[in-house]
Amino acid sequence: MNNDILAAMLICFCISTALGPIIIPFLRRLKMGQTERKEGVKAHLSKAGTPTMGGVIFLAGILITSLIYAGRYPKIVPVLILTLGFGVIGFLDDYLKVVLRRSDGLLAWQKFLLQIVVTAVFAFCLLHFTDTTLDMRIPWGGTLHLPVWITLPLLFFAVIGTVNGVNFTDGVDGLASTVTVVTAGFFLIASVLTGGGIETICGAVVGGLLGFLLFNCYPARIFMGDTGSLALGGFVAGAAYMMEMPLFILLIGLIYLVEVLSVMIQVSYFKATHGKRIFKMAPIHHHFELSGWSETRVVAVFSIVTAVMCAVGLLAL
Repeated sequence: MNNDILAAMLICFCISTALGPIIIPFLRRLKMGQTERKEGVKAHLSKAGTPTMGGVIFLAGILITSLIYAGRYPKIVPVLILTLGFGVIGFLDDYLKVVLRRSDGLLAWQKFLLQIVVTAVFAFCLLHFTDTTLDMRIPWGGTLHLPVWITLPLLFFAVIGTVNGVNFTDGVDGLASTVTVVTAGFFLIASVLTGGGIETICGAVVGGLLGFLLFNCYPARIFMGDTGSLALGGFVAGAAYMMEMPLFILLIGLIYLVEVLSVMIQVSYFKATHGKRIFKMAPIHHHFELSGWSETRVVAVFSIVTAVMCAVGLLAL
């Protein structure tokens, strides 16, 4: 493996590991604790007060590491922009909820508008400052060429959909972190095999999340909050588009997709039937919890599914 990849991974891991013992007590002193819903999983009520906004831990490492390698790997810059851009949106949402005690955080239209703006900046950078196109590699061969009036709106849909999928996945200790470590590992290997040029930021994400998991695995001492989950969604979508692989998200991001669909199905069915539910609770990881699965089992099974789908994705290159 390229020494730069290993170095990026280790640098980000060390930064996350070092920041954890500093950030966690700091957030605790500021009383930036998670508020658990009373109508949610009862076992989660004990988590109330656990510091959130912990995504700043691995985001700091990703930023520092990426700046070190941006000169040699310029394609990581748009991915970094999308990652940090959505991280800032998540930070604002967390800040309003936790610090200012505004239960809804950013209003839906405010969050959506900010997501549109960040995605537009990413699209502009991708099309004007890199040699990447909006053509899409088809799994198991071929490339899909479509007119820009189709591919550009599709980019906005794919990016925002992926970001929200990762956001929904963050609901069990270590779940979003572990699933995204595997996904980032896929992009790292795929970038090396295809010359994608984004392997250093992928290595940084892997290292940063592994360091964060030291504090986020069950029982979690800190949650990533929207600061982290939206940022990770930005990374996944950005990496996919920089490698002209958005269609691969349907494979490697199967868990993200299922999480989003479970919420959409639950809400639609609830409204259509005036109160009936398909799942015990959505997103679907809570359904499995209420069915008797432990948090660690949910994380293990979802991560294994992601690893299998990433292996399929590598075979589909």
